[in-house]
Amino acid sequence: MKITFFSAKPYDKQFFDQSNDSFGFQYEYFETHLGPHIVNAVEHADAVCVFVNDKVSREVISVLASRKVRIIALRCAGFNNVDLQAAREYGMRVCRVPAYSPEAVAEYTVAMLLTLIRKTHKAYNRVREQNFSLNGLLGSNIHGRTIGLIGTGKIGKVFCGIMRGFGARVLAYDLVPDPQLQAAGVIYTSLEELLPQSDILSLHCPLTKDNYHLIDKGTLSKMKPGVILINTSRGGLVCTADIIQALKDRQVGALGIDVYEQEENLFFRDLSGSIIDDDQIQRLMSFPNVLITAHQAFFTEEAMSQIAQVTLENIRDLTNGIEPKDSSAILV
Repeated sequence: MKITFFSAKPYDKQFFDQSNDSFGFQYEYFETHLGPHIVNAVEHADAVCVFVNDKVSREVISVLASRKVRIIALRCAGFNNVDLQAAREYGMRVCRVPAYSPEAVAEYTVAMLLTLIRKTHKAYNRVREQNFSLNGLLGSNIHGRTIGLIGTGKIGKVFCGIMRGFGARVLAYDLVPDPQLQAAGVIYTSLEELLPQSDILSLHCPLTKDNYHLIDKGTLSKMKPGVILINTSRGGLVCTADIIQALKDRQVGALGIDVYEQEENLFFRDLSGSIIDDDQIQRLMSFPNVLITAHQAFFTEEAMSQIAQVTLENIRDLTNGIEPKDSSAILV
C-alpha cells in the first residue's frame, strides 16, 4: 500500500519512517503543500497524508478520486481545510488524529503566557548583551487572576488543570460543559459574561464556519482593558486587522499567537532571506507586547510519535474495512 505525504518536513519523515516498521507501507514525500498545483503528481497512491495548511478542496478531491485514492488522512486534529461533503460524494474516507498529547499544546500555551507576563524573552536577550538591569521587566502573577477559557476539549481541560494549579480562577465557555471540570471548580458561563471578567483569555477550540473570527472588533470591545490573549488553536479564530487595532488602542495588553490566519504562506519554512509582503504579520511583529511562534505548540517527541502511530493505524484499519477504535478519528 502506498501513502503520499504532503507538507512533509524532515521531522515528519523521521517519525513516520520510525513508525512504519510494524506496517510496511510504501511512502512518497512531497515538501510542498497539497493543492490544485500539485495534486496531479499523485500516482498509484491508496492514501494521501496531509497537514493543517494543505488545501483539500472539491477540485483536489475530484482529482484524487480519479486517481483511485481511497483515504485522506490528516496528521492533525483540525479538519477545516478539507471539503468533507465532497469527500462523501466521491466515496472517500477521511480520518484524523483527534488527540495527540494534549499536554503538549496546553503546556506550550502556559509557556507563551509566562513569557509574555514575565518578559523572559526580553531578559534573555538583555543578559546576552551583558545588560543586567531590571528596568522594563516588571511582570505580574497568574495566581489570583481570572482565566477565561474558550473551548474545554482535551487540550482545554489540561490547560484548566494547570491554571488551577497556579491558583487562578477559571471561567470557561463551551457548547458542551465538562462535568469533571465543573466538579473541580471551573465555572462555565456565557461568552458575554466571560469576556469582561477575564484577565487572561486562551482559545482552545476548533475552527468552524460558526466561530470564524470569533475574536473581532465586537468581542474585543467587550473584554477587560489590558486583557492578555493567547491563541494556540487556529488562526482564523482571530481577525488580524481587529486585533492590531485593539493593540494600538491598548484594549489588548499582550498577545501570544502560535497560529495565524494567513500562515499557509509563511509557516513551516525558512524565509529569513526573503522579503515578506504580508503587512499584517509585519505589523504584529512590530509590537513589543506581541509574541509570535510558527505553529509549534504540538511539536514534542511524544506528540510526533503518537501522531505517526495513530495516523498509520487509521489508514491500516480503514484499508482493512475496520473502524478505528476512536470513533472521533473518522470524519467521513
